[in-house]
Amino acid sequence: MNDLQHYTPGPANLARVQKDRRQNGEDKWTLVLVRELRHSPEKVWQALTDPVHLREWAPFDADGTLGTVGTTVKLTTVGAPTPRITETTVTRADAPNALEYNWGGFDMRWQLEALGGGTRLTLWTNIGRRFIAMGAAGWHICFDVLDHLLSGAPLGRMVGPEAMKFGGWQRLHAEYARQFGIEVLNWPPQSAQKS
Repeated sequence: MNDLQHYTPGPANLARVQKDRRQNGEDKWTLVLVRELRHSPEKVWQALTDPVHLREWAPFDADGTLGTVGTTVKLTTVGAPTPRITETTVTRADAPNALEYNWGGFDMRWQLEALGGGTRLTLWTNIGRRFIAMGAAGWHICFDVLDHLLSGAPLGRMVGPEAMKFGGWQRLHAEYARQFGIEVLNWPPQSAQKS
């Protein structure tokens, strides 16, 4: 049973942006999201690496575990009109502390730090500047869904165009765009939005 109709995301305060200069002179934008969870690093690690858990909260499905260095896994986007399948190799898996892989051109770096009885989870992912507020809103909701899942009160996965129709996503997108000093993209069209 999920309680999605009663879910309202908190304020846009989970993310920041890092801008670096690449060797070729282009700017590289990295979205950094931090979330404190009431669950042990081991429990969070399982949710980040196990395909069954990923299917409950992440914006992609995995055909294998992401918990072992050198493992090649197919990641499939969820909710997209045309799902994109990307083959990735896990480049770092230091359980339950750090995980790194590339998802369709996006470098994904996860850090888990023990914090009291819980975990400070940090995600670094590179993303185009134009889409960084959209990404922040999407990952914010994914982290909320993850927290509810680990607490035993699953909301159900909310990703892709379905999440973008959700009024909470629209609010987060606008708030993150203001924080990052970028333009709010008009997606989805106003007529497709839900509250």
